[in-house]
Amino acid sequence: MLIILTSEKELDHEADQINALFKEGLQRLHLRKPNFSVDGYRALLDQIEPKYYDRIMLHQFHELTQEYALRGIHLQEQPRLDLGDALDVTLKVYANKNLKVSSSFHSKEDIVACKGKFEYVLLSPVFSSISKVGYEGKGFDVTDLDEYVIGMGGINEKTLQATFNLGFKGVGVLGGIWNAEDPLANFNKIQAVYQNVSV
Repeated sequence: MLIILTSEKELDHEADQINALFKEGLQRLHLRKPNFSVDGYRALLDQIEPKYYDRIMLHQFHELTQEYALRGIHLQEQPRLDLGDALDVTLKVYANKNLKVSSSFHSKEDIVACKGKFEYVLLSPVFSSISKVGYEGKGFDVTDLDEYVIGMGGINEKTLQATFNLGFKGVGVLGGIWNAEDPLANFNKIQAVYQNVSV
């Protein structure tokens, strides 16, 4: 699976760029705008073509999943930890609404220890981050894990094969897309390599 996370910043013509990425075959978009209000999320979603809504996971304002018939929600690490024993019940509530749930982790041990069952989990940083300075890669080897683990951190067309060699079943890309002068061209480059990766 090839996932793109949105830039944290507001970008010019962002919805147009997101629609273009979907048109080129993007499988999953994680909508993550920590500085946006719920209306900021709505304004962006209103400009994304509704036929792509079932490929979008929301990081905040999870109630919008119902309003826009989105794929599901992403539980970031701290909110997941804050749920404690209520995690199972929370996951059942979303499952009953036919919503998928993913979550973020920063160690293999935490993935193993977590009792919640997610559609997939994001583990980072695999390699040193492109978008966060000083975020050093840990080169996690997840070949021994049963979970569907998506590798994040330092992912671009040059590190894709190495990520799959470490046992990851997919990749999440942020800086490798949005730090490029032409995000769409970079996505096409990454996607071309991704389609030829040997698992």
